[in-house]
Amino acid sequence: MEPKNSIKIFDNKKVRSVWDSEQEKWYISIVDVIEVLTDSANPHRYWSDLKIKLEKEGSQLYDCIVQLKMQSSDGKFYKTDAADTEQLFRLIQSIPSPKAEPFKQWLAQIARERSEEIDDPEQGIDRVLDNAKTIQTLENSNE
Repeated sequence: MEPKNSIKIFDNKKVRSVWDSEQEKWYISIVDVIEVLTDSANPHRYWSDLKIKLEKEGSQLYDCIVQLKMQSSDGKFYKTDAADTEQLFRLIQSIPSPKAEPFKQWLAQIARERSEEIDDPEQGIDRVLDNAKTIQTLENSNE
């Protein structure tokens, strides 16, 4: 895999992602998705409990989860549970949240934008610059 780390913004929150150019898929941090959908103070614990619940229900979703190195808030890279968009759609169904539907639409938009970037790389450059400005604004407001 030739990873390309990226940060996406949903509802003014960072969602870490990695583009796999070989499989042409985005992999997105599950913990970040859980934090966005649940506003949980401890999204790692929520994910741990959800994995246990899914396993008890016989779901094979967890078998498809991959661990990829993603940058943490301390600037270091750690292995993080990640899922592609198809897996995330299934996972989101297990999380009761009023943000679920807007998040699904956001995921679909990411896929569409990536397709557009392949056709017109200049759009990708513009999108990266816009995201960088948004991330900088978020970081400044959190200081």
